[in-house]
Amino acid sequence: MFTQSLPTIFSSTMDAVSHGAEVSQFHARTLRTSLVVEESRIYWARSQDNIPRENRAIVAFEERWFGGKSMARVQTLLTEFGHRFDAYPMALEVLRQWCPSDLATRQNICHWHLQLIDPLYRDFAGTFLEQRRSQLHPSVDRDVTVRWVKQKLDDKWAAVTTIRMATSLITAATSAGLCSDNQGTRTLKYPRVSDEALAYWLYFLKDLKFEGTLLTNSYLASVGLSEDFLEQRLLRLPGISFSRMGDLLEFTWHHPNLKIWAIKELELTWEDAP
Repeated sequence: MFTQSLPTIFSSTMDAVSHGAEVSQFHARTLRTSLVVEESRIYWARSQDNIPRENRAIVAFEERWFGGKSMARVQTLLTEFGHRFDAYPMALEVLRQWCPSDLATRQNICHWHLQLIDPLYRDFAGTFLEQRRSQLHPSVDRDVTVRWVKQKLDDKWAAVTTIRMATSLITAATSAGLCSDNQGTRTLKYPRVSDEALAYWLYFLKDLKFEGTLLTNSYLASVGLSEDFLEQRLLRLPGISFSRMGDLLEFTWHHPNLKIWAIKELELTWEDAP
């Protein structure tokens, strides 16, 4: 057991960090690759360490991992997955062994991993959409998103690129279940978050440097997990014990890291498992 008893929410700043830090450098790769939930599942299932990185695109193309997609598209996907998953080896190892069958779980994980490596999407889903939810009829559309992107980037992009980015952000959020799937104005909603996905992400955040605290951050806020609702989920979440006494929160990890959580709670097996 690994227990934290603190007067405030358990912070992400830990001495031993195995996942590094969330990405803070802005980029525009989401213009080319959105949430790609199904392609991510295929990548988890097919990619293996014994395939040399320099040969991976050829193998993926010839074995038609992603169906009839062109070599150029396969290379784009693999490059992006390198940022989203390969950069976090323990997480990728878990996802390869697990390859969750539940669609909502896959959506949750892909959404959080995109937030992790894309600060613009992280802010869009975790802050901007949350602010929009305070309206009488919570919604988002391309025009309001374009204005937000312009504000975030100080009008550095041409109008056509800004519009493309706004569209890409909405598309990714729709795939994550954050808004309705229709043209024009999208109604905001929250996705179903499975216990397995929530525990996976908490164990991931446990060893990550990120902005916020373990229980108050853009990742959980983006899917409606905050304050009392989150605490209610934590009270019955396998692999974690949580309690509150006034301002004192006690958070107990049942396992030392994400991989051991997966072995014990998901009953996954590894050759080198303890």
